[in-house]
Amino acid sequence: MLQDLNFPKFTFRFKNSENKVSIFDEIRKKFIILQPEEWVRQHTVRFLMEHKNYPKSLINVEKELKLNGLSKRYDVVVFNPDGSLHLIVECKAPKIKINQSTFDQIARYNLELNATYLMVTNGINHYYCQMDFENEKYVFLKDIPEYES
Repeated sequence: MLQDLNFPKFTFRFKNSENKVSIFDEIRKKFIILQPEEWVRQHTVRFLMEHKNYPKSLINVEKELKLNGLSKRYDVVVFNPDGSLHLIVECKAPKIKINQSTFDQIARYNLELNATYLMVTNGINHYYCQMDFENEKYVFLKDIPEYES
């Protein structure tokens, strides 16, 4: 049984094979083995599309990124139409507690990426920040803004 998350209810497509359950990823257009973090990621993507009106074409999932020569993967990213980054999302499994080091990690990534907004979620607790690049810090928000075309 999958854990209820602190998101609106969404309908997902599932597939069962070799005793593993997979969930269909609308962005990657394929079934992904359902792990706790993936469950959070899929809810996050649907939340961004269906409640914040971000176009599917601007959302990217599980992309690799070079940071100081190291390969890092981000969970979800939303681009602006000009190709710059609007939002980076770090997804954790529901049982992972979100703490200061989680934010420091995503803020470090973001010094390279320059996204305007950051979101960190474990599906239960969601935190939103807006970057202040001039002072190299972030400001907590109650929510992330809806997409404005």
